[in-house]
Amino acid sequence: MTSQKTNSKTLKIAVVGDVHDQWEEEDGIALKHLGVDLVLFVGDFGNESVQVVRAIASLDIPKAAVMGNHDAWYTATDWGRKKCPYDRTKEDWVQQQLDLLGETQVGYGKLDFPALNLTVVGGRPFSWGGPEWKYTDFYQQWYGVTSFEESTARIVTAAKSAAYQTIIFLGHNGPTGLGDRPEDPCGKDWHPIGGDFGDADLGEAISQTITAGKTIPLVTFGHMHHSLRHTKKEPRKRIFRSPEGIVYLNAASVPRIVEHGSYKQRNFSIVLLEGSVVSQVSLVWVGKDFTVTSEEILYQKPSPVVQPA
Repeated sequence: MTSQKTNSKTLKIAVVGDVHDQWEEEDGIALKHLGVDLVLFVGDFGNESVQVVRAIASLDIPKAAVMGNHDAWYTATDWGRKKCPYDRTKEDWVQQQLDLLGETQVGYGKLDFPALNLTVVGGRPFSWGGPEWKYTDFYQQWYGVTSFEESTARIVTAAKSAAYQTIIFLGHNGPTGLGDRPEDPCGKDWHPIGGDFGDADLGEAISQTITAGKTIPLVTFGHMHHSLRHTKKEPRKRIFRSPEGIVYLNAASVPRIVEHGSYKQRNFSIVLLEGSVVSQVSLVWVGKDFTVTSEEILYQKPSPVVQPA
């Protein structure tokens, strides 16, 4: 009875784009006013911003998160370690973030949501994106992974262990296969311009999960900001719908909080899920009194074609 009741309900899912230290108590209140059933965080909370992650971890709404490249800013690279603002022999801010999020951090893992009849599967945590395997020492130390192939296997293993038929994939960077123009959801918009900068391991993991018979209505991610570096005449393409009907959403609307005189506006991507089908995706801005001040519809489910009698 529970599954039948859940399947008939339209789920309202909020996707929070790259935070970059822009998270306030009011964001949690705004999510309550929006009446969401689930919140997904695509990472980049800040440069190993433990305090931001602590605030998000305390949010009492069903949630899942994946870590972004900035969340290991002082740990994963030589130049980052040289700039590290804390004593690495006494503290580990990456570990602190992971400890705070606990099971809600789904990178290389999954989280089942029985009340929603779905599972969220995480892509590669701390991803920088692109066609080259980077930061081998970091991934080997933290996850025992040394290649795209091994990374794909970790994601697929998580997907196969999902308790539910319906799977949402959550990544920091999106998968390969969404286009190679700089304006595409994961397109490279810096010099040399052009090329698919998506994660090959996530793309392959999605393909294998489809082959395994799972239903994937939504793949959502961030990292590649909507505001393009090479032009201000248009935003990045934020939605891609595959032939299989999977909706890919780039939620990286940055900055996600803007000030308008004496008040602020904060954005969330809102996904409506009917059964195992995405019916609508919108970008909303919440302003004073936590009311929606604007809503941009990014996607609506195509209407069924009615054959003539």
